[in-house]
Amino acid sequence: MSNESAIISLFDRWERVWHEGQYDLVPSCVAEAYLRHDQKGDRTVTRDAYAAEIAKIREERPGIRVVVYDHTFAGDRAWFRFAFKWTDTKTGEAHSQAGMQLYRIEAGKLAETWLTMAPPGSAWPDAVAQEHWTSPPPGK
Repeated sequence: MSNESAIISLFDRWERVWHEGQYDLVPSCVAEAYLRHDQKGDRTVTRDAYAAEIAKIREERPGIRVVVYDHTFAGDRAWFRFAFKWTDTKTGEAHSQAGMQLYRIEAGKLAETWLTMAPPGSAWPDAVAQEHWTSPPPGK
């Protein structure tokens, strides 16, 4: 399997973790020690601790989607331009928050990430998103 094919397979599994709650895939996606640079600061989390964070987000925001508008894979790096989208279960109001994320991949797993988020309510101007995280961006 080529490096790009392996990365596509990795992010196809990672999308199923986020969108379908397939937490049994986490060990095949995330290194045991996952270094994160995000709104919580620089921190190292175990794969189990990060799976619990995802589960909490999915519980607080049922039906949350990570909608990808553009991405690139290069060597051991991947970046995504995306938005979280969800509906408030109490009010029915649609919410979004735009972000960009870069990953470093080691031994076929997510080893480090840099994440920046725009303010809540933000969105990208794109009219159409990718069908899946690893699908070609619209128009490319």
